[in-house]
Amino acid sequence: MDAKIIPIFSNKGGVGKTFIAINLSTALALAKKKVLLIDLDLQAGQDVAINLNMTPEKSLADMIKDGNCKPGMTIEEIQKYVTPHSSGFDFLTAATDPQQISHLRPQDIKNFVVSARDHYDFIIADIGVSFSQTAISILDSADTVLLVATPDVLSVYQVAWSIKVLQEMHFPTKFVRLILNRAESQGGVSWKEVRDALNVDLIGRIPSDGKLVGKAITAGMPVVLDSPRSPVADSFKKIVPELNKKDLYMPRADHKDIKTQSDQIEALAAQDAMVEFSEEGEGTAAPPAKEDIFKSEEFTKEKIRLQKLLIERLDMDSLTPDSFSNPKKAEELRASAKQIISNILIEQGGKFAATLEMRSRTVDEIVKETFGLGILEEIMDDPLVGEVMINGSQEIYVEVKGDLLLTDHKFISNQHLRAIINRIIAPLGRRLDESSPMVDARLQDGSRFNAIVPPVCLSGPCVTIRKFAAEKLTVNHVVDKYKSLSPAMRDFLHACVIGRMNIIIAGGTGSGKTTLLNVLSEFIPDGERIITIEEAAELSLQKEHWARLESRPANVEGAGEITVRDLFVNTLRMRPDRIVIGECRGPEVLDMLQAMNTGHDGSMTSLHANSARDVLIRMSSMILLSGIELPMRAINEMISSAINVIVHMARYTDGSRKVTGISEIVGLNEEGELELREIFHFDQTARSAEGTIEGFYRPLGQAPNVAEELIKKGVKLNLGLFTSEPSPGY
Repeated sequence: MDAKIIPIFSNKGGVGKTFIAINLSTALALAKKKVLLIDLDLQAGQDVAINLNMTPEKSLADMIKDGNCKPGMTIEEIQKYVTPHSSGFDFLTAATDPQQISHLRPQDIKNFVVSARDHYDFIIADIGVSFSQTAISILDSADTVLLVATPDVLSVYQVAWSIKVLQEMHFPTKFVRLILNRAESQGGVSWKEVRDALNVDLIGRIPSDGKLVGKAITAGMPVVLDSPRSPVADSFKKIVPELNKKDLYMPRADHKDIKTQSDQIEALAAQDAMVEFSEEGEGTAAPPAKEDIFKSEEFTKEKIRLQKLLIERLDMDSLTPDSFSNPKKAEELRASAKQIISNILIEQGGKFAATLEMRSRTVDEIVKETFGLGILEEIMDDPLVGEVMINGSQEIYVEVKGDLLLTDHKFISNQHLRAIINRIIAPLGRRLDESSPMVDARLQDGSRFNAIVPPVCLSGPCVTIRKFAAEKLTVNHVVDKYKSLSPAMRDFLHACVIGRMNIIIAGGTGSGKTTLLNVLSEFIPDGERIITIEEAAELSLQKEHWARLESRPANVEGAGEITVRDLFVNTLRMRPDRIVIGECRGPEVLDMLQAMNTGHDGSMTSLHANSARDVLIRMSSMILLSGIELPMRAINEMISSAINVIVHMARYTDGSRKVTGISEIVGLNEEGELELREIFHFDQTARSAEGTIEGFYRPLGQAPNVAEELIKKGVKLNLGLFTSEPSPGY
């Protein structure tokens, strides 16, 4: 046998759900079908038993407590717990006492139903009035669902709500049927109006006969037995042949060949030790680890196949960008896609359509990849991931706590990756094609996004995403927790910011330059007007009087570009007390130096450079490349008079970021070249067995020239900082 599992449900009480379940089971039994009726309505107590005038001695909870609820149960094992009815069906109640309810676990219920289907033609389940875990455990294995309604507006509304919930659970509505109870009630809505309003097929109409039904309930008899020739009994008998039609039921794979996570947990529990319940119903078995089928090559191939079918049915090539960027249209598109994939899964069957759990996961994965960021969403949601690097569709690296790790995630193809990139940049007004194959942008959450595609990237699309840090780091984090600089360095930089020294933070990519800029902003006195200028906004200053400016690339027509240099010129008209440039990359360095030399002191910026000396070389090069013809001595004099302090940072192999040195510009030598004096230095001394970089922050033993300037300005500065003992940097 292979029973059809039919849950009977309504989320409105008083519509006759229990009455329908009892009489339908009786009608099927009289038609020589082997039927099991299960009462899983835990809120209604013993409604089914009372209506049948039965007093069951055993329950499903007893079966679970005895350790007998397991896959592959024999009919003899099942019959120890069921109570036979005189009409021929078997009855099983979930619990005979409220204290047993704690023993009922959804997976045990599912295991029992899957076992019982081998011994019955039909399993009818009264699953209550809410989408509880108990109800969902039955819906997971259901072949069709019968919803019960009465011909009144409130009941119809409640059933419509239930249908929407089933759709969200990826249960195809083509396998949902409606039974209209009290169909001929005077003043009620007509059955045709009910059917049209709910857009589901009607499988049965039970006429209204309160006197007849009341008499049967009082006698503890189903109407089908108590008044077998009545219109009410006939209406149930007419449903029986409908339940024998194959197209009523959802095609399904062989459940015996499918092992979901919960199945594997139960199998292991059965092997090792049967779960024993205490008086409170607590189990002792621990769930095992399992291989995730949704990361298998088989699932990847299935996703590709289903995505192609979805794209065909949605005609996605004809969709406009507005369909994805407009929130309302995008949500409607997602809802349509979910329904289409659910229907495809049911139509074609297979492993990934076998259970509600598998259908839901499959639908969600495909919709996420088709309309969202796919596997990128999962990676970006991981709080441990700081940066994501994608080298074509088959290589995805992440940075976790400073270490670069190759993930087991893969995109379906380069075309799929390209589609996701376009989906990311579309709302930002950017484009990416052969004529414009690179894009640098800021995502809505503040993360920095860079993408480059063929023909300039030969291995396929490459993406780098630097996540916006959710944790706002303070100077105490940097000094005490991460050991990125010493207390002496902190105190010196504090004095430099208070004393309005111009500071450049230099280092390689990912060395922590932006983080240190954020931290140093803590030292800026409250009330000062700060204006930041960035290509892609990353700064998150700890201040209130702060105006943020962000450059803008040209639009798709090539117009509307606003450069960092344009913003800098405008900033000078905004009465800034401090100007902070996120990163100097080009000709704006000349404007910045001129501003620093004309009263806008206390400014800060960052710059890509391998050392403090390299900072000077790069600044000179950027000025020369800006098209301004100046002799080198003039350029060096401009730099010397504008820049006070250079802080250099580096990212080490253990993932840590450290200030490797703090230097000052002391002027020009006889040859007109810039001279530097190092104030603090990090000395790496060893590498621990765990791979941690060990070393000390060491002052160079001489007070810098800038210290004298700070003291003249009235800034408190302990000169002992420059002769203090080395401080551990690990």
